[in-house]
Amino acid sequence: MAEKAGNLFRKHGALAYKEYVASDLKVMEGITSFPGIIKLEAGETLVYAAVEFECESHRNESMQRIFADPEMNAIMPKEPFFDMKWMVYGGFAVLVDV
Repeated sequence: MAEKAGNLFRKHGALAYKEYVASDLKVMEGITSFPGIIKLEAGETLVYAAVEFECESHRNESMQRIFADPEMNAIMPKEPFFDMKWMVYGGFAVLVDV
C-alpha cells in the first residue's frame, strides 16, 4: 500500500515520498524518547512517513488532486492494518535546508 500511495503522491506532484521504520530508539540521558512520548507497547513499532513538496501552496494543490483521484480509494485497505487513532498528520515549513 505504501508504494502505491507513494506513486500516487508522486503522480500528483510530490517531489519525494518516504516511509521510515524505527531502528534505533535508544535514549541519551536528558533527552525525551519517541517511545516515552508515544508510549510504545511491547510489539509495537513506530513508522514515520514524509512527503516533500515544492512549497505549502504546491502541497495544498497536490493534496486536493491526490484525494480526488479514484486511485486513492482503490489502494486503501478495507480494514485498517494499524490503529488509526495513533496516526498524526501535519504540515511543516522548511526551517533549515543545507
